[in-house]
Amino acid sequence: MPAVRMPAASIPAFAPGVALTSASPVNFRFLTVFKGLAAQLIVLHHLAFYGPMSDHVRPYAPLMIGWLDAHGRLAVQVFLVIGGFLAARSFSSDGMAPAQSSVLARVARRYLSLAPPFMAAILLTVGASAWARSWMTHDSISAAPTLAQLAAHALMLQGVLGYDALSAGAWYVAIDFQLYTLFALLAWASSRACRGWPGARAWLLPAAVCVAMCCSLFWYNRDDHFDVWALYFFGSYGLGALAYWVGAPGSSTGPRQRLLMLALLAPSMASLALDFRSRIALALALAAVIAWAARQPSRGALAAPAVLLWLGRISYSIFLVHFAVCLVVNAGFTRFAPASAGWQASGMLAAWAASVLAGAMFHALVEAPLARRMTHWRAAAVSMPMSGDRPVPLN
Repeated sequence: MPAVRMPAASIPAFAPGVALTSASPVNFRFLTVFKGLAAQLIVLHHLAFYGPMSDHVRPYAPLMIGWLDAHGRLAVQVFLVIGGFLAARSFSSDGMAPAQSSVLARVARRYLSLAPPFMAAILLTVGASAWARSWMTHDSISAAPTLAQLAAHALMLQGVLGYDALSAGAWYVAIDFQLYTLFALLAWASSRACRGWPGARAWLLPAAVCVAMCCSLFWYNRDDHFDVWALYFFGSYGLGALAYWVGAPGSSTGPRQRLLMLALLAPSMASLALDFRSRIALALALAAVIAWAARQPSRGALAAPAVLLWLGRISYSIFLVHFAVCLVVNAGFTRFAPASAGWQASGMLAAWAASVLAGAMFHALVEAPLARRMTHWRAAAVSMPMSGDRPVPLN
């Protein structure tokens, strides 16, 4: 059985968008808080899902372990919706689309932001799997990778090409890149279509996103055979994009805003009436909350707790390294600790804390230095200044 055997709905997710820092408007900082909390839920979900520590704890805490196993994966919707929101923000608040060269440059920059830390984490996970393999036998441990498998991961094509993922996070990093690329292509197509028709520029990209979102909600997201492609997830991603256009700061509540709100609500509610999916219901609720919050005056927003902002800033690194950490801690407690529920529960808590610590270290020692080194490469790939489109969990 492959090491990463998660169904599509349980895949961890981190989505593209604009980096949010302390300099961002206060009413956008809550997105960083959402990321930090959702990342912790993803770590706990994987601890409950994979075991073997959770297998010993489950009989004594069936409700908690069962909930984390079955429902903790819904945190993926937080990252999908925020990703769509921030992608729309990076392509401008009024839906105007850039030229083809700019779109290609943005996609190249997106890849250069994702790939280096991702591959560093993959190599770390390969080493952790070899270490864990020496202490225990479990189906969460992947076999030693082939060069072709590593190359597929580097190109973010492992799912499409049918290779087993080497980490619980590898699958979604590929989807993350697909989603942003699809959004960029929609922006380019909208730009081409509105040549000689300037008045359509504020409408075509939102309309194109809405069409793609409907295709996802009514067809692709209802068939798990498409779960290696961006269109399976574009329903939630598109809801996030529409939430940005509805709640764009400074925009008035006019006909365009009301139509965009209708586009956000009507298709998703109709899709839920046809086939209720809790993940889509959560995405719709979150998109509505974000759209409302984005329209509030930033000076009226409350400051977020510093620890949650910190967790949000390092959440991409936590996401990348937590699977390796959990593998080693699971193996250590399987080999050296008693099989009692108390000891194994302490192992789960240790793995959770170690994942946060390792994420902070990975951010300081790997992710941030790689981002600085890639600056020149990204500068060569980008033909115009941008407000940033690094992964959501980054600073």
